[in-house]
Amino acid sequence: MAVADPPVPKLTARANACADRVRAADRVLLASHIDADGLTSGAIASTALARAGIDHEVVFEKQLDAESIAGIAAREFDVVLFTDFGSGQLDVIADHEDRGDFVPVIADHHQPADRETEFHLNPLLEGINGASELSGAGASYVLARALEGPDGDNRDLAALAVIGAVGDMQDSDGGLVGANEAVVADGVDAGVIETRTDLDLYGRQTRPLPKLLEYASDVKIPGISNDEAGAIAFLTDLDIEVKRDGEWRRWVDLDGEERQILASGLMRRAVASGVPADRIEALIGTSYTLVDEEPGTELRDVSEFSTLLNATARYERADVGLAVCLGDRGDALAEARRLLRNHRKNLSEGLQWIKNEGVTDEEHLQWFDAGSRIRETIVGIVAGMAIGSPALDGSKPVIAFAEESAEELKVSSRGSHALVRKGLDLSAVMRDASQAVGGDGGGHDVAAGATIPIDERDAFLAEADRLVGEQLS
Repeated sequence: MAVADPPVPKLTARANACADRVRAADRVLLASHIDADGLTSGAIASTALARAGIDHEVVFEKQLDAESIAGIAAREFDVVLFTDFGSGQLDVIADHEDRGDFVPVIADHHQPADRETEFHLNPLLEGINGASELSGAGASYVLARALEGPDGDNRDLAALAVIGAVGDMQDSDGGLVGANEAVVADGVDAGVIETRTDLDLYGRQTRPLPKLLEYASDVKIPGISNDEAGAIAFLTDLDIEVKRDGEWRRWVDLDGEERQILASGLMRRAVASGVPADRIEALIGTSYTLVDEEPGTELRDVSEFSTLLNATARYERADVGLAVCLGDRGDALAEARRLLRNHRKNLSEGLQWIKNEGVTDEEHLQWFDAGSRIRETIVGIVAGMAIGSPALDGSKPVIAFAEESAEELKVSSRGSHALVRKGLDLSAVMRDASQAVGGDGGGHDVAAGATIPIDERDAFLAEADRLVGEQLS
């Protein structure tokens, strides 16, 4: 079925083929990943299936491996729709397909394994960058648009797709680019998203102004970043009312003129402190506001919404994250907020542990092994936060280890877009180094992961260091 004005024309043929196959199924099992991109991917696909009258069930997997795929096959659904994973596990999935266990339909953005399958919607297959131009939620959204009936309109689901893209760090150069821009445009047209050029700091909706500035680690401004007293002193010197009724105001509480004064003051301080020009430019970016959500809440800003989602599924409560994505603003939201408080505490403790213990430097990378002290589902987030902090060397990627079980280590790697521009591809590093020691891995150029046997850490590190050195030479 042709759809008017498809958001990503290069993917239309693949999206239509996937939509037709899903429509023809009696029942569909929808399997998705547990990060913010995976939860929004699952919510988009589930909503689109429900609107199309397609009977389905939803399952979430921490990782897609031979064991979890076998579990999915045992559910005996004719069609399995994989969102935000599946491409990288196509070799295992295709074996089940060949045996007639199920027909896979995949909407993903990760590097595909070296196997073919008929119903495969992935931007990489059409020359679109899956790490920076379209996320898993974006691929799900393209499928959702293809699932619209003659009178259907799924453009409101663009809001979830933008949350997924931002949660997947695809806006880290100041805004969303490439195919993501078409998704944003759909959301604006549907009246669910508002964009503006804004101060590009996390917590614009919910953080009191001193915390907004103190915790802003992407652009370090001496005397303000990581400096509570310095941030307060800077704010009190500005010609604006930073407190009202004894309470610190938030960015969202300021009017346009007050925001301009604060942003200009921040720029002047950065220049005076010798912050490089390209870093000062990074203080300004595009903000994405969800206009139907309550101002001043973590649901109003897409980056804060994505953090809330990460706080659910990574603690085995994907059901809560999914319910919030599907519109539950009662019990599910209350539970998500409780989980978010716990998540923030764990991230803070994880960062503090890295600051205390430090990292080990190899020639081309740096690493730390948290053992059981940092939960394996969040060690990648902690590593990503650490690489933007003074505790780590920003010129090298970081590899983090955490215990997954008595037999396996979880590996998470994080780099920067500057390193990617120099040739870094952590997806290839994680895949090749893990397979060399009997594990498996993959992901994106700037962020990837793997699972390896617990006693193969040092052999893995040696191979990863060699591979990074080759890429950056």
